[in-house]
Amino acid sequence: MADSDNVLTRLHDLMLYVVPVLAKFPRDQKFVLGDRIEIKLLDIQECCVRAYYSKDKRQYLADANMGIEVTRHLVRLAHDLKLLNTQRYGTIAEKLNDVGRMIGGWLKHACGTERPETKG
Repeated sequence: MADSDNVLTRLHDLMLYVVPVLAKFPRDQKFVLGDRIEIKLLDIQECCVRAYYSKDKRQYLADANMGIEVTRHLVRLAHDLKLLNTQRYGTIAEKLNDVGRMIGGWLKHACGTERPETKG
């Protein structure tokens, strides 16, 4: 479970970096795009925690993987709207990519080792 622990740690570190950045968004976007990004990251974190404690991790990890992709698009939009400078955008994108790779690897492992229960 070392990989899953590492994913949760990286997600926590990502949140520690992103939340203060989002708090600096202009008021009109702080409560729209900023909240949307923060909630999406919290959803990803929740999916990973649920996967960590679940016997069948696949759906939780697939949801987390999709959440990463949606978050990438939201962060890109924030950059395009000049709410994030290029340096912060690059840092967030890099951290998202790291977490995304880790979740993808965890998902690949879960799909290879777990089989759905069959009735019969």
